[in-house]
Amino acid sequence: MTRIFNDPALFASEMLEGFILANSHKVRGVTGGVVRSTRSASNTVAVIVGGGAGHYPAFGGLVGPGLAHGAAMGNIFASPSAQQIYSVAMSANRGRGILLTYGNYAGDVLNFDSAQSRLTSEGIEVRTVVVSDDIASASPAEKNWRRGIAGGFAVYKVAGAASEAGYSLDDVAQVAGRANERTRSFGVAFTGCTLPGATAPLFTVPSGRIALGMGIHGEPGIGEMEMPTAEVLAQVLVSRLLTELPQGVKSPQNGRVGLILNGLGSVKYEELFVLYRGVAKLLRDADITIVDPEVGEVATSFEMAGVSLSLFWLDEELEKFWRAPADTPAFHKVSFVEIDRDPIEKQAQNQVLSHEGSLQSREASATAVRAFAAIASTIDECVAELGRLDAVAGDGDHGIGMQRGSHAAFAAAEQALLSGAGVRTTFERAGAAWSDHAGGTSGALWGAALGALASVLSDSSAPEPVVLADGIEKATSDILRFGAAVGDKTMVDVLVPFSQSFRASVANGNNLNIAWEEAADVAARAAAATSGMVAKVGRARLHAKKSIGAPDAGAYSLALILVAVSAVLRERS
Repeated sequence: MTRIFNDPALFASEMLEGFILANSHKVRGVTGGVVRSTRSASNTVAVIVGGGAGHYPAFGGLVGPGLAHGAAMGNIFASPSAQQIYSVAMSANRGRGILLTYGNYAGDVLNFDSAQSRLTSEGIEVRTVVVSDDIASASPAEKNWRRGIAGGFAVYKVAGAASEAGYSLDDVAQVAGRANERTRSFGVAFTGCTLPGATAPLFTVPSGRIALGMGIHGEPGIGEMEMPTAEVLAQVLVSRLLTELPQGVKSPQNGRVGLILNGLGSVKYEELFVLYRGVAKLLRDADITIVDPEVGEVATSFEMAGVSLSLFWLDEELEKFWRAPADTPAFHKVSFVEIDRDPIEKQAQNQVLSHEGSLQSREASATAVRAFAAIASTIDECVAELGRLDAVAGDGDHGIGMQRGSHAAFAAAEQALLSGAGVRTTFERAGAAWSDHAGGTSGALWGAALGALASVLSDSSAPEPVVLADGIEKATSDILRFGAAVGDKTMVDVLVPFSQSFRASVANGNNLNIAWEEAADVAARAAAATSGMVAKVGRARLHAKKSIGAPDAGAYSLALILVAVSAVLRERS
């Protein structure tokens, strides 16, 4: 369990502050993460990595010459927000384009894609390489669903070295993409990890057994086996990886691989070396040459007891970059000499604009603040249940993410109201705060939904019910673009019928209170109906049958929120 913390809600920010203080000779803090504090050539591509906290040395520990130029760092096990990614990218930009590279998790994809769109709209060239090395997370036929785990280090290392060599943005992206295609990883877990302040681990493994293919956030594995000896475990890891060779590698014989034997948090280095002894023998017996192996920690999961093995199949160019020097807080290979400190203290900041609203719009804003307060209170009451539902076939962090997001949205809305903002500005700030603090998939979706709703509102008038119906439809449309459809067992299964019911009720002449209450009842029934559905998207699809019998966490939380808002509207009348 995590033993050293103050307020659990502040753990990630306090950890980041301490990390920067301990490594100020190599990194400096910017909004959303860190960038190099050492001077980078002005004509190199900026390589930006990122993901949730709790995985050190990923991601901040990999920032430095020869590796990443910056790391966007989200909350615990949650994607950084689009604004955080944008801030880190702008702070690290050296004028020759930006490569974004990160693990294939829904929240990361949504937020990094959003940041890329913003950067591109401002005339900055951006490319993306999504890491997908975990062979346990999807079959070869569905490689696009695979997660990124410790093998991402190979991708980041190659990208950073290619940038250091002066490659163009397209060439850096190409070689990093090739590194991802030629990297395969497989992991096992002996015990789960416990988030700061939590009283129980995210998952458990039966005593005397190990979980095969367990994800680094606690995503369910693909099976179990009795606790093996180190030699048997080495056989399990190596055999799994040698059964699936990357395209272009016809046979393992005479192959050359970069190797990463990664500890997930509580497996000690001595144990890793015992395991590596068996792995190295098996690869040697298969006529495979190991090049510069990395045995240690590159992507952890708090104190999870587990290991993963990654094989990075090299060609001449990839081997050159795999062996290239680098110097970061957590990784050193042939130290650079006489590195100058970067005197430039630039940082992308949020610009908070004041939009004073009319009396009618401020009254609507006050109602919105009461609604956000009710939402936060409702989530507080149900946070454990939401985490339990999410853990059925996911990683169990939905409740925590919703709690962070709803409280941040309430605080931002309240501050907006105090500054005299109208309802449009109040929703804009609440949506940005929700996205920024919740991170992950729910943060991206709720940020998008509230932003879409804000776009149809006005700071000069109170919204009529038909305008709210327009905003809810726009929010629904924007979320549907993320890829989920009705029947996939997501929040969409509640949002779509709610939107349709609200629109129909308003069209029938009902006032806001009645229309919302009718639609909230529809939403509650729709959320309950997800219990019988099979998950078809996201992490849950990998363990779809396990989700039958339990409602989708996102659908359930949305229904709770809609019902809570209905109570606020009744009080207003």
